[in-house]
Amino acid sequence: STCFIPPQNVSPELLAQVEEWTTLIGLELGIRGCFNIQFAIHENLLYVLEVNPRGSRTFPFVAKSTGIPLARIAARVALGDRLSDLDIPEPQTEAVCVKAPVFPFIKLRGLDPAPGPEMKSTGEVMGSHVRASAAYLKARLATELPVPTEGGVYITVKDQDKHSMIPLAERLLGMGFTLYATRGTSRILRGAGGLEVQTCYRIAEGRSPDALDLMRQGKIQLVINTPRSTGGAVLDGNMMRRLAVELNIPFVTTMAGARMEVEAIDEARNGIPEPRLLRIKTL
Repeated sequence: STCFIPPQNVSPELLAQVEEWTTLIGLELGIRGCFNIQFAIHENLLYVLEVNPRGSRTFPFVAKSTGIPLARIAARVALGDRLSDLDIPEPQTEAVCVKAPVFPFIKLRGLDPAPGPEMKSTGEVMGSHVRASAAYLKARLATELPVPTEGGVYITVKDQDKHSMIPLAERLLGMGFTLYATRGTSRILRGAGGLEVQTCYRIAEGRSPDALDLMRQGKIQLVINTPRSTGGAVLDGNMMRRLAVELNIPFVTTMAGARMEVEAIDEARNGIPEPRLLRIKTL
């Protein structure tokens, strides 16, 4: 997953509840050292998915993002020191930090790069900036996938995402992009949104132009595809995402990802954000 510190869309009330539950769980389980919890929020209710008495891959990212030497603190506590005796700094609040995964799809032929519950990433990168959009752009650039600032965007999203796509499509058009979409998506964008969209065929229809044709012709610089789990769209999506990987065309498969991609594009049009120094206090 792509992770933001501090969170960008969680209420202060829920964050306070996360902190309270984390403290209670750690104390009641008698954990001495580090542990990680996976929380989920559904309909504004907080759930605990799992608790692990160990560090996680996100542990060093949290330390770098907050400026707090978490591993050193956990080691000192595990060796018998008390938290109250340690000089623990306050977390930095001047910048947003973003962690993004790096995937091996180009090296593993035939692997569908659609998201799922299994771990597919082979590394992670980080961006930091006072603006969340610039921090995300830095992380995106570090994945070595291009961030387009012009060209064409291919859009095919499932029914429940079509109306949510309208404001993003408006922004892309406003930035000078050409929009291509399958008939269902283009009908909503053109009808409900009044947007100029070029309609193309689904791959399964066997007619031209479809997404693969447009990508091979160099007309597509970004693919927005929220996959469906049934019907011909499954094979369509697999073929489209595989070709995007092979042609080094960035693609997103969630609406949250699409929103941040549009933010990153807007940010990139103003130039690459300047570097920022990370500071972590030693104990």
